[in-house]
Amino acid sequence: MSDKFPPTIIVRDAHENPRKCSVLPLRGRPGLVFLSWPLARRPPLDNYVRLSAEGPELSPADADKGILLLDGSWRWAGKMTRDFLDVPPRSLQRYRTAYPRVSKLGTDPSNGLASVEALFLAHTLLGRPVEGLLDHYRWAAEFLALNGLSPGEPSQAAAPPSQRRGERPA
Repeated sequence: MSDKFPPTIIVRDAHENPRKCSVLPLRGRPGLVFLSWPLARRPPLDNYVRLSAEGPELSPADADKGILLLDGSWRWAGKMTRDFLDVPPRSLQRYRTAYPRVSKLGTDPSNGLASVEALFLAHTLLGRPVEGLLDHYRWAAEFLALNGLSPGEPSQAAAPPSQRRGERPA
């Protein structure tokens, strides 16, 4: 990861099952900072955007900003989000998850993504390195295929499926 981008901060819910965590294999990767929630001390988040299921779409206009990714089950998402309401939300619309989600409480939003999927998309959209981000993700091939993405074509991956070359908006 380059020094020209602020580090991506991943706040993991302590309740999250480590075996189901899609971003945990990325611990120790340069440019990613992992913190456990609830936080003992919150880092400064000026000039950061928070990845969220709702809000304005993440765009190249956010390229100079740091990324805050809240990683936990949708059940805990509301409680985690309350601690970061001052960080502007950005969504990743029109992308589909390959993660086989099962919510007993019906709390998963229809546009919800696995954390590693959201991280990959955000880094792609903002022009940051994505090499290796999906290497440990069991559903990487399915995710890329579902969304018409190729890790080797960042310019194509940055556009939502409906806006890629040769495709018409639905």
